[in-house]
Order: sequence, then structure tokens, then C-alpha cells
Amino acid sequence: MSMTRKTFLLLTSCIGFAVGTLALLLPEAVLASKGVTPAPAAAIWVREVGVLLLALGAVAFLVRHHPDSPTMRTLLLGNAWVHIGLFPIELAAWHAGVITRFGGIAPNSLVHLVLAAGFLFFARQVHTADPLPGL
Repeated sequence: MSMTRKTFLLLTSCIGFAVGTLALLLPEAVLASKGVTPAPAAAIWVREVGVLLLALGAVAFLVRHHPDSPTMRTLLLGNAWVHIGLFPIELAAWHAGVITRFGGIAPNSLVHLVLAAGFLFFARQVHTADPLPGL
């Protein structure tokens, strides 16, 4: 049994809603789970990321029924780039000692890798009259 794009987008929207809500409403808890002493500036940035994750979750939810199109492929590729870009940030912060609990970032890192791979996979599956070179 393989996952459909519709199911993948539904799952990613649930992840975006859950993590985004947590980051928006409880930024201090998110920071503490990573071994970071909560500070007002850091809490603001975590809340901003929470809003962005909520927005990504909403977009994924709203487009889950949409057919193949160049726009769908672009949306999937854009989401892949978000997760590819987010993946190394916490790892670099842990390596630098800014984040002190590897257990607080390992699940995030794994989720970013899985979601990036999923978005790339489904972007490659989109059939349109204007194929992108290299996909």
C-alpha cells in the first residue's frame, strides 16, 4: 500500500498545525525541550516560526485535492526547500552549543528529512505539459 499525495498533504498539514500551534502558544516549552534557556527574543522567533508552520499546514490542507499542475509542483518543491533549509539549522546550533539537548532536535531533524523527501517524491510525480529539467 503506497501513500497518495492527498494523504501525504493531509499528514503534513496535521504536523504543521500541531507543531505550529505548540510553537505559537508555548514557545518557552519548545525552547526548554531543546535545552535552550527561554528568553523573550527567542520566544518571539519561535512564535514566528509557529505562525509560518500553521500557514504551511493550512496551504497543504487546502490544496490536498488539487490536480496535477505546474503550480502544484512548485508548491511541493517550495515545501521541500523549506524542510531542506530547516534541517541543518538546529544541528548547527547543537554543534555550536546553543542547543544543548540533542534529544530535543533529533525528532525535528528526522521529520524535516522525511518531509523533504516526501515533497520531492510527490513533486516528481506531478504530470504536466511543461516538465522541469532535472526532475
